[in-house]
Amino acid sequence: MGDRAYATTGAAQNPLPVPPGRTANGATANGTTPKPVPAVPPRAVPPYQYRPKPYPPPRSRYTSRRNWCCTCCLWFTLILIGLVFLAAIAAGVLYVLYHPRKPTFNVTSLRLIDLNVSSSSDLLTARLNFTVTARNPNQKISFSYGDVSISAFSDSVDLADGSIPAFVLDPNNVTIIPISLSSSGRSVDPSEASDLMKKKSYPLEIELDTKAGVKIGRLRSFKIAIRVSCTGISVKESKVVSMAPSPSPRVPPPPPPSIDAKCKPKIKILSWTF
Repeated sequence: MGDRAYATTGAAQNPLPVPPGRTANGATANGTTPKPVPAVPPRAVPPYQYRPKPYPPPRSRYTSRRNWCCTCCLWFTLILIGLVFLAAIAAGVLYVLYHPRKPTFNVTSLRLIDLNVSSSSDLLTARLNFTVTARNPNQKISFSYGDVSISAFSDSVDLADGSIPAFVLDPNNVTIIPISLSSSGRSVDPSEASDLMKKKSYPLEIELDTKAGVKIGRLRSFKIAIRVSCTGISVKESKVVSMAPSPSPRVPPPPPPSIDAKCKPKIKILSWTF
């Protein structure tokens, strides 16, 4: 068999192009061999290091105290709102069941026995008797009152003082309270003393200060301070103003002057009334 001729391929057939200025073996035209390019060493990977998470900064004492105060204020407000809500519900239930009404007070008789002002020393001596009628229109509610201190004024001048013991105003009851006030040798301002000596009729204002409580069945409330003010009274010395019938039918008494004694109870807190 004859020999076959094989065609050469690859580098023998297509040699690589030689850059200008160099020979096939890599030398330059002047016969020097270029320096080899140094190899770049591989970059070393640093070992894994455990890094713990940073702790939060410590909370200051001021911040903790402020948060505690805010929490206490919030709870106190919520509890107060709850108590007010429960009190409103209880008051509504009591109103539906008992229909409470406040008691009324009226001055039914009044007598100014003595009123004397010394022109030399401006000393006041007065004696006053009057009667207060208290009415309780409720059927199942009673009112209890502590010791009552009473003062009578005429144009802001304190004429006489007195007091009465504690009493109870029972349900659907009328209580008549006789009161006597007096003062002796009380010093007054000269201008006030002069005004009192010139008057023939004295406008009066009577104030009764006490503490009152409510009783509904077996339930008793705590007592609160109240003031009962009676205004619109005008009286002359040694003249009687009375709603009672005349004790002597034979001699008719003189007609009493018109009196509108309005007594209004108000809640008293320190020196304020509401």
